[in-house]
Amino acid sequence: MTAAENVCYTLINVPMDSEPPSEISLKNDLKGDVKLKTEALKKVIIMILNGEKLPGLLMTIIRFVLPLQDHTIKKLLLVFWEIVPKTTPDGRLLQEMILVCDAYRKDLQHPNEFIRGSTLRFLCKLKEAELLEPLMPAIRACLEHRHSYVRRNAVLAIYTIYRNFEHLIPDAPELIHDFLVNEKDASCKRNAFMMLIHADQDRALDYLSTCIDQVQTFGDILQLVIVELIYKVCHANPSERARFIRCIYNLLQSSSPAVKYEAAGTLVTLSSAPTAIKAAAQCYIDLIIKESDNNVKLIVLDRLVELKEHPSHERVLQDLVMDILRVLSTPDLEVRKKTLQLALDLVSSRNVEELVIVLKKEVIKTNNVTEHEDTDKYRQLLVRTLHSCSVRFPDMAANVIPVLMEFLSDNNEAAAADVLEFVREAIQRFDNLRPLIVEKMLEVFHAIKSVKIYRGALWILGEYCSTKEDIQSVMTEVRRSLGEIPIVESEIKKEAGELKPEEEVAVGPAQILVTEMGTYITQSPLSSSRPAKKEEDRPPLRGFLLDGDFFVAASLATTLTKIALRYVSLVQEKKKQNSFIAEAMLLMATILHLGKSSLPKKPITDDDVDRISLCLKVLSECSPLMNDIFNKECRQSLSHMLSAKLEEEKLSQKKESEKRNVTVQPDDPISFMQLTAKNEMSSKEDQFQLSLLAAMGNTQRKEAADPLASKLNKVTQLTGFSDPVYAEAYVHVNQYDIVLDVLVVNQTSDTLQNCTLELATLGDLKLVEKPSPLTLAPHDFANIKANVKVASTENGIIFGNIVYDVSGAASDRNCVVLSDIHIDIMDYIQPASCTDAEFRQMWAEFEWENKVTVNTNIVDLNEYLQHILKSTNMKCLTPEKALSGYCGFMAANLYARSIFGEDALANVSIEKPIHLGPEAPVTGHIRIRAKSQGMALSLGDKINLSQKKTSL
Repeated sequence: MTAAENVCYTLINVPMDSEPPSEISLKNDLKGDVKLKTEALKKVIIMILNGEKLPGLLMTIIRFVLPLQDHTIKKLLLVFWEIVPKTTPDGRLLQEMILVCDAYRKDLQHPNEFIRGSTLRFLCKLKEAELLEPLMPAIRACLEHRHSYVRRNAVLAIYTIYRNFEHLIPDAPELIHDFLVNEKDASCKRNAFMMLIHADQDRALDYLSTCIDQVQTFGDILQLVIVELIYKVCHANPSERARFIRCIYNLLQSSSPAVKYEAAGTLVTLSSAPTAIKAAAQCYIDLIIKESDNNVKLIVLDRLVELKEHPSHERVLQDLVMDILRVLSTPDLEVRKKTLQLALDLVSSRNVEELVIVLKKEVIKTNNVTEHEDTDKYRQLLVRTLHSCSVRFPDMAANVIPVLMEFLSDNNEAAAADVLEFVREAIQRFDNLRPLIVEKMLEVFHAIKSVKIYRGALWILGEYCSTKEDIQSVMTEVRRSLGEIPIVESEIKKEAGELKPEEEVAVGPAQILVTEMGTYITQSPLSSSRPAKKEEDRPPLRGFLLDGDFFVAASLATTLTKIALRYVSLVQEKKKQNSFIAEAMLLMATILHLGKSSLPKKPITDDDVDRISLCLKVLSECSPLMNDIFNKECRQSLSHMLSAKLEEEKLSQKKESEKRNVTVQPDDPISFMQLTAKNEMSSKEDQFQLSLLAAMGNTQRKEAADPLASKLNKVTQLTGFSDPVYAEAYVHVNQYDIVLDVLVVNQTSDTLQNCTLELATLGDLKLVEKPSPLTLAPHDFANIKANVKVASTENGIIFGNIVYDVSGAASDRNCVVLSDIHIDIMDYIQPASCTDAEFRQMWAEFEWENKVTVNTNIVDLNEYLQHILKSTNMKCLTPEKALSGYCGFMAANLYARSIFGEDALANVSIEKPIHLGPEAPVTGHIRIRAKSQGMALSLGDKINLSQKKTSL
């Protein structure tokens, strides 16, 4: 055991700025009144915790402070006796401690229950058997005290003494068992039962067997311990399951959420019967709905997701999809997101109809709610979930589409864009739904407010209107959306005030007024007051064009060309053909005229002029080749894109299902419990031990293939080999903290006293505690542990020095400066995925960009991309098909999230300079974007450091 791990004292906050008092002034204060003694005792405790010895004060405290009956002083004394050295340097107990021992005994017989109880708590921390031996009768007597606080702590004291020094109380289990049988207080019973579990499990089981039917009436703290016992017993001895599983079932009905959670977790590990899984899942769902804390909801949802991962449990959970959807009543977006994902994974043809009905209701609910900031995002989530349901179960599409189409006129562009994407896929894939979609689209077309959605809707109408009536309706809608044409003339008239007479003239009664000179005049009843027509009253498309958005005009030109060409093929009358084409050409011409005029806020771009001019030329010629390009090839390219996307989804689903299918081959090795390595015991691990370790931050990560090699990779040398003190650190990264295990070696022939590791940090790191000083014998070594908390994903640096005194030397303190330890941000970055739309949105929002120039020795584009992905822990969002093949350049989007919820985006744009020969390295840039500056810079530094491939 290292010096740093020796004892865990009661932690006390120390004011660092105050000057430490001298031993003489403390002695005087300890002889003063009660207030002075209290303050002095506090100072003594803080000084001892800081490494001061103060041996001269021990007798003063025994004489002047120990006899006092003041409760504050008694409490402080217990802390003092806990931390003060009780032995001489050769390991024998100090003579003065006999006097202290007598004081303990008196306190254990004190009439006040607080003093008795706190003394018993203090005895749990004593490690000296000689001090405890005379106190045993008094401790036993406390088991019969009238107050539960004393009895509770007496049980704890007996437990720790039995664990550390069994010879002092060999009959402890029997004593506690008898105590437990007669005890009524829940906390005392819990402590006693806890002791029996660890000291004598058979006695604990005997007790549980006698009262197994009353378990539901016990307090929740005792029920938790019973769950733990059953878990441990059934794992160690599976034949006991039948005896106790009924008890676990009963505990699922407990009033305490903690007991229900633990009981459900235990039930799942003990039994894989469908009834057990269903009961546990039902219990989890009830917990999620009833618990108000979102963190609890997310943790329990994770447990449901874990259950789903097991193929045999998935079928059971599928029947509970509707219950899971009750969780959507929670306003938190993260909880809703996880719930919808889980429901989508579990949905089957049996319950998809019910799922769609619930989701449709949720969508309608969000329509009228505006007060919650996440409503728009939630609506988007619902739209995506319905989209996925419709793709997987085409029969549902007809029910879903009419509800979703209402959202095209929504103010929230993101949700409307998702609906549009869904409608585009549905209209292409399901021929039978085309008339319904087109009809619904024409209904909502005039209400669309966003230019992006308007453009998409135009494309869908232009592509899929196949009847003469529909084509005519599209043209009518476009004319209605454009307003009066020609646009330029009507706008100039409007500006000049030459409006229609009915809008302009307002007739009122004649008024007789008196002028300044006193003469009468009559005012004409015709007043030319011009009504203030708001810009919002403009038709939507006209508004977009006057705002300078001519890209929508180019899109409109393409749509008009498509429908005009289709109209020509449908209608045989030459007159009607010509009039339709002329109308389409008139619209394009008036838009071109508007673009060249000074009316719009921004003039039309050359690209849009070219596009509209091309469409005019196509309509004037009406060649069969152009008809094919506009009306067939566009749809084919969409079809290719959708089929590639579907193929990719199927592939990822297949990978997922392959991962989950647990198949045992005939020649698979059989694993024996006793021979299994720690990291292989996936379901056999002690869940309670794991959760305790996780709470303490000691979760053991699965290391790389060779655990020893990976551990050595994380060892950092801090000093030189010729320094008087050699130090090296093993950097162990947990989720939110870093543990530095520093090996300190005294390389001199002197004894080093007060050898202290002094650390400081740079970046978002914070040192939790100051490592305590050590004394190192000649050529001795010791391990010092230091904890550092991490608050964000930034490159952190830990630096410092080791200071020490040489025994017998009169010189100042010696100092050895340590090398810096750089904290690798890769430990905090995990690959993640997001949609293209989310990526673009984040790319536009994030304000910090870091541009890294590619400087590498890798000659292959794909190899370089894979190298970057490996060294940055990012995920490539660009599909594999888009990156396959070879064309001399490559562009890919990468995405990752940190464990602190920070997003990191990167765009790799690289090329192969062919003119420099086949062996020329890859060139280009990587642009990184993040919300925080630290993230963008840290990731850039990481890429710079690892760009070049090291030759082995």
